[in-house]
Formats: sequence, C-alpha cells, structure tokens
Amino acid sequence: MEPEAPFRGQVFTVTAITLAVKQMMEGVFRDVFVEGEVSNLREAASGHVYFDLKDREALLSAVMFKWDARKYAFELQEGVQVRVWGSLSCYAKQGRYQIVVKTVEALAKGNLFLEFEKLKKKLEAEGLFAPEHKKEIPAYPQRIGVVTSPTGAAVRDILSVLKRRSPHLEVIVAPVLVQGDEAAPQIAQAIEDLNRFKPAVDVLLVGRGGGSIEDLWAFNEEIVARAIFKSNIPVISCVGHEVDFTIADFVADLRAPTPSAAAELVVQNSQNTQGYIAQLQKRLLQSVSLFYERAKRRFDLAVNSRVLTHPETLTQAKEQELDDLTAALDAAWKDKLAAFTHRFSLAKNQLSALGPQAVLKRGYSITRSADGSVISRVGQTQPGQTVYIQVQDGMIHSEVK
Repeated sequence: MEPEAPFRGQVFTVTAITLAVKQMMEGVFRDVFVEGEVSNLREAASGHVYFDLKDREALLSAVMFKWDARKYAFELQEGVQVRVWGSLSCYAKQGRYQIVVKTVEALAKGNLFLEFEKLKKKLEAEGLFAPEHKKEIPAYPQRIGVVTSPTGAAVRDILSVLKRRSPHLEVIVAPVLVQGDEAAPQIAQAIEDLNRFKPAVDVLLVGRGGGSIEDLWAFNEEIVARAIFKSNIPVISCVGHEVDFTIADFVADLRAPTPSAAAELVVQNSQNTQGYIAQLQKRLLQSVSLFYERAKRRFDLAVNSRVLTHPETLTQAKEQELDDLTAALDAAWKDKLAAFTHRFSLAKNQLSALGPQAVLKRGYSITRSADGSVISRVGQTQPGQTVYIQVQDGMIHSEVK
C-alpha cells in the first residue's frame, strides 16, 4: 500500500514549493559532515568561495562565505580530498541545493593534484618558470600559430577575435587532441612542427577551453612543458578559464586566462595602432575641411569686399587725408610767416632806434678823422687837423684850433 501523499493535488507557486523544500532540507541536514574531492573551485569578487564536492557517483555544490573561507584557504585546493562541516540549504533563486560550509579538513590529496605539485616543483627547480627565460611577445605579429582542437570552442573563439580585430593576419592551426592519453604528445609535436614552419611563425597560442583538472591534464604533462620551454617562438598559454592554472601556464612566455583573451593580447598593439591611425586620419580630414572652410570664407569676403567692387574707395580716404594735411600745413606756414614777419619788424624797429642815424636825428653828431675812425676823445686830435663832423643831413669839415 502506497504511503499517503499529504499534498497530492495541491497547487503551489514556484516560490512556495522551493521554500518548503528549503525548510525541510535545512531542518533535516543541519550540522552534517560530508567527504569528497574539491572540484571546480572558484572565488567570486565578493570573496565568497564556490566549489563542488564529488565522488565516483555524484556531485554536490558547496559555498563557503568569505568570513569562513579566509581561515581555510590552504585546505581548499583543486583535487584535494576534504571533510567539510555545514548545513544543507537551497538557493531559492536557482532552485539548487547546496551545502553551506563552515569548516574544512583536508584528507588525502587526489593523485592528480599530487602529480601536479610534484612536477611543478621539479620544473621550477630547473628554472623553466624563471622570468629571465621568458621571450618577449612581438608587438605586431603577421603570422600566428594555434595549437588546439580543430573542433573545440577555443579555436572558434580565437579565429573569431582575430578575424574581427585584425583580418589581415595569417593564422596556422595545428589540430591536436586536447584531452586523453594521446593529447600531450600531439601538443608537444605540434609546437615542434610550428617552430620549423616556413615562413616563420611570430607567436604561438597553445590551449583549450576550461574543464576539470582531469580535462586539462594534457597541459600538465612534462612533455608539453618542455616543448614550450624549448620553443624559439614566443608562446602564449590559454588553457581553461580564469581560475584554471596548468604547468603550461607557468612555462609559457605569457599566460592568457582564456583562448579569446589570448587572441586579444596578440592583436592589441595592432588594434591600438589602427585606432590611432584612424584618429589621425579623422583629425587630418577635419583640419583640411576646417582650413578649406576658413579659406573659402576669406575668399568670399575678399571677392565681395567694397575695395574690389569699388576700387576707388582705396584712395578716397587717403586723398582726403592729403587735403587735410595740405590745409593744415598751409595754415601752419602762414601762421609761422606772420609771426616771423612781426618779430622781424620788431627787431628792425629796435635796431633802427638804437642805430647811429636815429641818434643823429636826436641832435647828436659823430666826429671822424681823415681815415674814417671815430674821434671820441680830445687827445685823438692835433691843432690844425681837419676833422669831419657827421650830422643828420650831411658832413661838416672843420679844423682843430
């Protein structure tokens, strides 16, 4: 006999039934321990940490809020076996159940994670990650090699970005497997082949889309790491999403968080230069147009000006100024001549009044000797000497007694 269904036939809203499930789940699975392997670990901008707990058969979503996550950063690593303590809950907006984790205890690490750490330490000790071995990415590449799956989303993203941003670039795709036992040897061989490609390739993009640590493992293989390190061509790794790191990322000359981001990095200088040239062209056209408009306005003003339509106006004002100057000069000359004449008359009169003739008219006379010299003292004469006395109207001869 089937158990009684208390809500059979009842109509619920999505919110009501989701909240009912949430209440039942939180009431039953409160303060429980769950063991599993950490997978798909990611930290939000808020500081909250999201991950999955998985075993061979199932997967459970988990969230650890930032105030708890800070204390357990070391234990929360991709691929680590952990025992978490928390309570089940339901995230109503997405209708997804999850465990809200309060504490984390690391158990035995997963085999892949141990292999990753072991190889990472080995290659780092050999200097494969050292900055001095990093090659400079060319600013303006003309030929780009891409090592990835020919059917995956990564190659489509890369080609789409390159076509949109720099359609003139030549792209050589080396198709390889990016997952499985054969993937790592194929990736390493493709890198070596592109290093021998003629004409030479300027930069290599090596990667794939995101996935679990198992999906990305080919890029954690030593054969791939050494092929990247030996490459004479600069290599940009673009494996997975932003939170995924592989050995290839550490060895590569530059890491991009995604395949499309790698394509953006390759062409950013070319795109910036094209944009700068386009701005210069626009400014040049604007300057030429502005110069033409100004020149045209000046030409129109000149053509329609009164000077050109009535050229006589050029001299009319100057002729009037000349007349004014002439009149002013004439008036000034006459005034100065009259003043000079007046001063001359005054001087003449003064000279006449002071001259000998004027003195003679007043009854005085001038006595001279025979040689014409003026006699002003008695001692200048001798008895019997003839002297000449000048009066107003003539000369008197006289003998000295």
